[in-house]
Amino acid sequence: MCVKALKKIGVLVSGGGTNFQSLIDTIHHKYGVIAVVISNNRQAFGLERGEAAGIPAVAINPKGYPSNEAFDEKIVEILSGYNVDLVVLAGYMKIITPVFVKAYPNAIINIHPALIPSFCGAGFYGMHVHQAVFDYGVKVTGATVHFVNEVADGGPVIFQETVMVADDDTPESIQQKVLKIEHELLPKAVKAFCLDQLTVDGRTVKYLKSQSNHESNF
Repeated sequence: MCVKALKKIGVLVSGGGTNFQSLIDTIHHKYGVIAVVISNNRQAFGLERGEAAGIPAVAINPKGYPSNEAFDEKIVEILSGYNVDLVVLAGYMKIITPVFVKAYPNAIINIHPALIPSFCGAGFYGMHVHQAVFDYGVKVTGATVHFVNEVADGGPVIFQETVMVADDDTPESIQQKVLKIEHELLPKAVKAFCLDQLTVDGRTVKYLKSQSNHESNF
């Protein structure tokens, strides 16, 4: 009986890496193998999470490169060296260039802390998103997992999940609500990719959920 090899995953982080930890806990050596974690911030705690899990951790300073394209070429070189099939942006605070996107078409997944196409694009990242949600007074927000293309937060949507915004919520409490579903949604998307359950047709991503009783439901 031929056993299919697990897909190799490269993760990019810029900070604490809680979404990265969710992948370590639910995906690593189960549905895929996290081959490397890379950060543009040498102080990112996400690198320590990788080292603690026995995952190679690499820090690269963008200031050492003449352009964003040159920096991304180096990232792609490292990912290629680890034979990565899928790239996951797990709290990566740097917009990637077309050089990167072309190297991994429909194989870069990002998590965004709002319901795309609302509160997304240039300038909408981290707490800026939750502050904008709060200021606008919307009653529903959430998280979106999507494939990455050349437009910031503009790639095909894979999964979305909502949370209610209560009258007494603050930007900080909204962030915590959204983060909780991010930790569920991102592993679900990565698992689906690793199991070849995602197909992309233009802007539409179809999820071919397995009917096997052996599959978990996250």
